Amino acid sequence: MKSLSLLFSIALFTASCAVNASMLDRTGTVRYVPIEGGFYGIVCDDGKNYDPANLPTEFQQDNLKVRFTGKILKDRVGFHMWGEIIEIEDISRSE
Repeated sequence: MKSLSLLFSIALFTASCAVNASMLDRTGTVRYVPIEGGFYGIVCDDGKNYDPANLPTEFQQDNLKVRFTGKILKDRVGFHMWGEIIEIEDISRSE
């Protein structure tokens, strides 16, 4: 019984580490990408592209500087094939 409890604790800890590993806290620029019917993505200051699944309408402005937190959706597949798909947790304008 003790070993089962220990195995469960290890599995839970490992799963929580995997979730934290995919969290983002970045700054970048919203860009309109005119492929696949057009969409808004975020080009981060480090050059990585992110395809937000839930970018709020008020932030869908080309060249808008933003700071955002979110998580990478590893289980989601998109047809844009432009960057990693993310779910925005929090976003604000940045200067």
